[in-house]
Amino acid sequence: MRDAQTYTFHTRSMQETQELAESVGRLVEPGDVFTLTGDLGAGKTTFTQGLARGMDISGVVNSPTFTIIKEYMGRLPLYHMDVYRMEDELEDLGFDEYFYGDGVTVVEWPQMIAEQLPAERCEIAITRGEGDERTLIFTAYGRRYEIVCEAIKNDHSGN
Repeated sequence: MRDAQTYTFHTRSMQETQELAESVGRLVEPGDVFTLTGDLGAGKTTFTQGLARGMDISGVVNSPTFTIIKEYMGRLPLYHMDVYRMEDELEDLGFDEYFYGDGVTVVEWPQMIAEQLPAERCEIAITRGEGDERTLIFTAYGRRYEIVCEAIKNDHSGN
């Protein structure tokens, strides 16, 4: 596999973060996997809400903190995982069925299941700036995610 490519985006508000994620949601395909890292309150769930909107998912999207996985239906299924409370990294919850299935998977706190993640994925690190400012660094592992990131870069070149 080629070296990972990184793309940096800056948002100035929660709305801009969701708009960036919504553009990603319009480009997703079955089997896409996005991982989200960042401190508590960085905007991982905010990003997922925008992604869901781009996938034509209506209704409330919130963190699956205590359920580990929440499923939403839109243009494609969205599997939103928060694996922070996983006690055993090797615990088998059938992740492959999600990662290689017919939907899109978003994993918050992916370091908890690092060994189970697919090699090809898009890692998104979110850091807080002042106020509602965020820096989002997308690392594309695989050509599919490079294409998505290039499209987003072209769409959000003003940020």
